[in-house]
Amino acid sequence: MIVADTRRRLTRDDAQLVLQLIAAGSHEEQRRGEAMLRDGGMDELLDDPRLLPALLERRQGAHASLPLLAYVMVRQALCSTGETDRGLADYVTSVLMHFGLGGRARRVALYDDEVYDTLAALLRDVDVSDPTRAFLVRAHLGNYALWLSGVFPDYIESRKHRHGGPDLGYYEDMGKRGYELAAEHRLASRYGMRELYAAVAERFPQLRLALNRVSDRFLFPHVHSPDKLLRQVADGARWRTA
Repeated sequence: MIVADTRRRLTRDDAQLVLQLIAAGSHEEQRRGEAMLRDGGMDELLDDPRLLPALLERRQGAHASLPLLAYVMVRQALCSTGETDRGLADYVTSVLMHFGLGGRARRVALYDDEVYDTLAALLRDVDVSDPTRAFLVRAHLGNYALWLSGVFPDYIESRKHRHGGPDLGYYEDMGKRGYELAAEHRLASRYGMRELYAAVAERFPQLRLALNRVSDRFLFPHVHSPDKLLRQVADGARWRTA
């Protein structure tokens, strides 16, 4: 089960690197950052707008851990959409990192034998008799829809236009449904996931948009296509009127 644990995985070395990048050689900024870290932990430092450019452009940024870089990218993308909940940024980053591992996106657990290639196949299994598996399938339906629509929106749009495949709205609906079903399952309360799943379901379109921005800027920055332009224009109009 994927949980919102990215920030807990950050190390003392990550904290020191963040301090160095933000301070940029300024003793005053170094002291200020150390006081913030001591009094309130890393969250405010991770939200500093200077951090992401420094991670990407300065030589020291090459030493960043994957959890640190991924969290800062996702967090800033979410904030750009108006979503400031750190728990959601933590969870979305966890999904991004877990599903980046070979084969994990198509399995409900790391070592599960069954491979799911479609959201429809997952939906068929949301009410299997094994309660643990039913819970994992429901959560995975949401996670898989978020992963596909967030990281590969242009592939989805291309299939829609060329082969009549489902559009991004379908993925949003299926993802929202998966998280709603997971939140309703009794195991969600046992594992402390009910409120998180409900929040992800409610804000799925916004989370998808944030992951699109991560994908466009950092994962596929050199992809330029009519499908991508149309999708960005449609999303821009949607959020301006929301």
